[in-house]
Amino acid sequence: MSEATAGAMSRELPGEAPLHRLLRLMATLRDPVRGCPWDVAQTPATIVPYTIEEAYEVADAVARGDRDDLRDELGDLLLQVVFQAQMAEEAGAFAFDDVARAIGDKLVRRHPHVFDRDGQPLPAGSPLRDPAQVEAQWAVIKAQERAHRSAASGAAETAPDPLGGVARALPALARAEKISRRAAAYGFDWGDAAQVIDKVREETDEVAEALEAGAPQALAEEIGDLLFSVANLARHAGIDPETALRDGTAKFERRFAAMAEHLRAAGGELGRSDLAAMEAAWQAAKRDEAAGGA
Repeated sequence: MSEATAGAMSRELPGEAPLHRLLRLMATLRDPVRGCPWDVAQTPATIVPYTIEEAYEVADAVARGDRDDLRDELGDLLLQVVFQAQMAEEAGAFAFDDVARAIGDKLVRRHPHVFDRDGQPLPAGSPLRDPAQVEAQWAVIKAQERAHRSAASGAAETAPDPLGGVARALPALARAEKISRRAAAYGFDWGDAAQVIDKVREETDEVAEALEAGAPQALAEEIGDLLFSVANLARHAGIDPETALRDGTAKFERRFAAMAEHLRAAGGELGRSDLAAMEAAWQAAKRDEAAGGA
């Protein structure tokens, strides 16, 4: 393909919407004759890691408050959706319009307190907008959807899994928070955050007991229980555990780099300083951060 031809194909056609252009470009990239060999070689499974990475880069752009980068990262994430839809269309499964239609239908179906059955907004002041009922109603609707999918697939009729439908590929902390939120929708929950703290302390004691007993398998299980309790504590406090851990890790990175600077200023260096020197430098880094209002 000549550079001129490629340039012409990349421009929007007269009256062409940006999304339609993106779909056209993706179809060209997947063309076995004119397309890109890398794009043609991909499968739904091979691009999943990129999809996950792009979702995290969106989260990072939001956390940094960088709106220009957010625009670009959202585009990269949208490309992953378009890529999967293009491959599905080639396989005769569904097309991008089917994806958009399905999510539109789901939004209407899951928000009966906002839309009528035709997707028209309910009038202001509708009693269906009672906040106390919305979350419980959401859980019921999702359970109905899972039962419908099971029936449509021809699976043997079984009792619906009350905690089913939470993707196993989610990061462990995020999945723990979602599972606990699903259980809470059925009323299986602590009364307040203080009770969860008691549970965290209980699990910490059990971790200590397993550690003292020298039982690796029990220790791994108790640490898992502790982390699950911490995810519940975050939920009760209205804090996203993934974001909290990401911010905590970033804080550690920042302080560790500052500790290294303090060591160098004192004539030492990482890897050659003892723990006492590193602890002193760490405390100095924390004081500097506090003095700077961090």
